Amino acid sequence: MFEVGFWELVLLFVLGLVVLGPEKLPRVANQLGRYAGQARRMASTLTTQIRSEFEAEEQRILNREARGQAAPPPPPQYSRPGVDELRTGATDDQRSHADAGADDPAPPFRADPPAPGQP
Repeated sequence: MFEVGFWELVLLFVLGLVVLGPEKLPRVANQLGRYAGQARRMASTLTTQIRSEFEAEEQRILNREARGQAAPPPPPQYSRPGVDELRTGATDDQRSHADAGADDPAPPFRADPPAPGQP
């Protein structure tokens, strides 16, 4: 993932020493090490849980096939009025509003206020 060589580590150590000072650097390095260890443990736990779920589902499928049962039916398709209309395009109300505005265009934008006597 990250390829950090010896000289990069030396540079990071020197920068840390300059920024944090010799008193705080060991404490900060220790804390960073703890955080890195916690992150690795969490990633390992997550990976183990995902693998066990995949294996359990695979076992369920094999058991179902061994008993001669078919796969469960797919979940039903529900109608979602707002979402379905958005996917197909504009609704009839939006089309009628768009058609109504086509005959009456908006006045052009003016950056300057009109002079007296001009509309």
